Amino acid sequence: MAKQALIVIDIQNDYFPGGKYPLHQPEEAKQNTLSAMAIATEKGVPIIHIQHVVPAAAGEGLFFYEHSQGVEIHSDIFDAAPHAPVITKQHADCFEKTTLDEVLQSLGVEEILLAGMMTHNCVTHTALSPAAQRYNPKVIEPCTCTVDPIAHLLALDSMQVRGIEIVDIATAFGQA
Repeated sequence: MAKQALIVIDIQNDYFPGGKYPLHQPEEAKQNTLSAMAIATEKGVPIIHIQHVVPAAAGEGLFFYEHSQGVEIHSDIFDAAPHAPVITKQHADCFEKTTLDEVLQSLGVEEILLAGMMTHNCVTHTALSPAAQRYNPKVIEPCTCTVDPIAHLLALDSMQVRGIEIVDIATAFGQA
């Protein structure tokens, strides 16, 4: 089996009730991601946190502002892998102007498993990134969510038609 890494994208406080941009069913996606993280830890699969950070100078109307409570990785997610690398980004594609590729290369990763928020934006942009192609990206569907069910399904379809495998948790880790 190819050496995997679990990339946990933007499971941050602003996406939960009380945050600046609550999503549809973020709690379910978080709980499923915690299950995937437990399997990854058990199997020795590296976990990498991705954190979107918006500079305060970007102006009003956004979320994930640096130094805010909303920008923080949800404590349940962070506490499940407190020693995992945290890569910050300012673009939808987790590879764009970040060290993600270098970290994956240093770990000898051949396949990335994507979990996180938002399915239609950061998950899709990362899965379809030219930089991701060398890592045979797979999206763990139960570990993702977005603004509503239709946007979620459209995002999954857009990735699938481009050759991205959409999997459940067991299949992602070769347990199916």
